[in-house]
Amino acid sequence: MNQFVVEPAGHGNHYDHLLIAVIILLTGVGLVALYSASYAFGERFFEDSLYFFSRQIVFGVLGVLLFFLALRIPLRILRKCIVPLVLGTLLMCLFTFVPGIGVIKNGAARWIHIGSNTYQPSELVKLVLPLYLAHIFTKKADKIQVFSSGILPPAMVTMLFFLLIYLQNNFSTALFVAINALLIFFFAGVQLRYFIGAGIILGPLSALLIFTKEHRLRRLISFIWPDWEPLGAGYQVHSSILTIESGGFWGKGIGQGVRKISSVPEIHSDFIFSSYAEETGFIGILFFFLLLGIFMIRGYRVSLRTEDSFGRLLSFGLVTTISSQMLLNVAVVSGILPATGIPLPFFSAGGSSLATTLLIAGLIVNVSGLPQEFESVRNTGHFRGMEVNLG
Repeated sequence: MNQFVVEPAGHGNHYDHLLIAVIILLTGVGLVALYSASYAFGERFFEDSLYFFSRQIVFGVLGVLLFFLALRIPLRILRKCIVPLVLGTLLMCLFTFVPGIGVIKNGAARWIHIGSNTYQPSELVKLVLPLYLAHIFTKKADKIQVFSSGILPPAMVTMLFFLLIYLQNNFSTALFVAINALLIFFFAGVQLRYFIGAGIILGPLSALLIFTKEHRLRRLISFIWPDWEPLGAGYQVHSSILTIESGGFWGKGIGQGVRKISSVPEIHSDFIFSSYAEETGFIGILFFFLLLGIFMIRGYRVSLRTEDSFGRLLSFGLVTTISSQMLLNVAVVSGILPATGIPLPFFSAGGSSLATTLLIAGLIVNVSGLPQEFESVRNTGHFRGMEVNLG
């Protein structure tokens, strides 16, 4: 008599090693690209060529610790912390407006002081909102088509985060968070008619928010008409495109790029991909998209194959958050989309982004270790906590 004994979901520890390897490679390549893109700027303005790189290393170490914490934490315990996490993140977003705690840069109140460093709470929203949505849609799976109880509460939480980030003068991140949330709504099984209603509301609202701020309107016009203001709103994107093109097929070599010195403002931040492309060329760009492609394939594979409903929704939302942000950033620096303030995960200078990205990556790998449908019965007899007796 053959007997198969099944462990409860969540006890799996067979993590996706290819996914882990890609995350390590993206982090390593990102650090090298940041050092190369930032050392001239750091030397010029801070008299320290390692100014940005050393700070990125500190947050990278923190990110690695968070990665392993996220990797090992049981998802059932994580779900119990959802409410404190949501409330804490909302409070941190509010702190950006408090004098003495919030930090204002270039008219934007996006950061808060944490000791001698600063942190951008909107980065945490990219993690906490998918966590909340995965939890609430799993909890109310039988009411997901009931507007008042299944759709309205998560929609209100999403709009609250959208509003707070928008008020920080960070419209691009607010819109990014809202769109990714809608994708989770869709993956959870919300009916199409609700998305039509959301589009009717968000479309005109987004247009209104763009046209009420001069810098957003100028960016949009310079995108539609590149020659309108080549030395103004369109200068950064235009210079970025020329920098990417100058890399040619093989690139100029790591550390050998020259346009990063003065041609592209803040090239170590949101436009770091253009510096990377100049130095690594078409080959480096292919390598970047190979890593991104593997990350997306393996990440969505985790989402589609895991038995756990919460893990399925969570991994989908987090994979979408990282991959869509990477694609959006590259589209902006190459002139495919209008300029935004969205950083490139794993690459751009900014400890908030790197630490949060590694935390998110740890949770994705965590889900990859959960039992998977069909495989568990075929390989080990483990299936949804049931005992199968074949006699």
